[in-house]
Amino acid sequence: MTLESRLAGKPKILFFTDATAILFIFSDLQKCHTAVWLHGDQCADSHSTNDFITDGYGMGYDKRRVLMDLILEEKETFRDGFQKMVDSWHMPFPRVLQILSENIKLDPGFKDFVIWARENKVPVIVLSSGMYPVIETLLKLLLGDDLAADLEIISNETRLLSPKNSLDETDGWTIKYHDDSGFGHDKSLTLRQYAKAIQQLPEPDRPSMLYAGDGVSDLSAARESDLLFAKEGQDLVTYCEREGIPFTTFKDWTDILSETKEIFSGQKSVKKVAEEGLTRVRTNSIELQRTQKPRRASSFDQAAADQELRRLRGGVAVEDAIRE
Repeated sequence: MTLESRLAGKPKILFFTDATAILFIFSDLQKCHTAVWLHGDQCADSHSTNDFITDGYGMGYDKRRVLMDLILEEKETFRDGFQKMVDSWHMPFPRVLQILSENIKLDPGFKDFVIWARENKVPVIVLSSGMYPVIETLLKLLLGDDLAADLEIISNETRLLSPKNSLDETDGWTIKYHDDSGFGHDKSLTLRQYAKAIQQLPEPDRPSMLYAGDGVSDLSAARESDLLFAKEGQDLVTYCEREGIPFTTFKDWTDILSETKEIFSGQKSVKKVAEEGLTRVRTNSIELQRTQKPRRASSFDQAAADQELRRLRGGVAVEDAIRE
């Protein structure tokens, strides 16, 4: 469905989400012995699918960590770093899908959110730095074909790689990036297209743009939305608080559904939800630091976010990026 056709339906809300805010790794200790982030005696839910494959089946954590440092030092672009990760997998594409299908879990509440969105004609658009066939396969597996068909996925793709030229062959395929940016897929570009189109509509017909993310690489996208749902305990909350980006936290999609219903019905404004979220974070932050170690976002997300912060600060003033 095109941007124009979505807006023609005069939705009250457009909901955008990062793929890893919906899908996360579910592994026991034996399965995730190669995982990067450990929280107590459990594997961190926030470990990204790309990191999971790379650490367990590709170059491994140590080499990936060196790659992350190069990105942070601006000696490597996020795009080129991700390409090296994918190049290290050396497996047929169906094997990638099999591994992820065995280790991925759907966020609690997301299915109910999609059902509610269908009933209320709220478009849900998934923005991902991953590959389309991966996201599509997992959503169909976990949501079912019918509900998954409601979601628009904007992400990178796959392309065949010579001389084998086959998804079914080791080294017969690779990633095809969505755009020419240093990120491979700059999510903010899609949101800016929607924001520009919305501004052309009569004011009563302008929908609110909401965004859900769990990794700090979602920062650029968050700046282009009216309200960010940032997963609690993740570095994205710290970034948004520091940079003055309106946000509210969520534990899972049951929280998002509850807040979005109140915005949809007019019980709360986007600004009110953001103010309440910021107050809640600041009230609880000291206690959280005392009682638990914050779970970290993917280190690859961290590298992307640092690049994005440098880009934004070079050309976009913080106050100009915040939409009331």
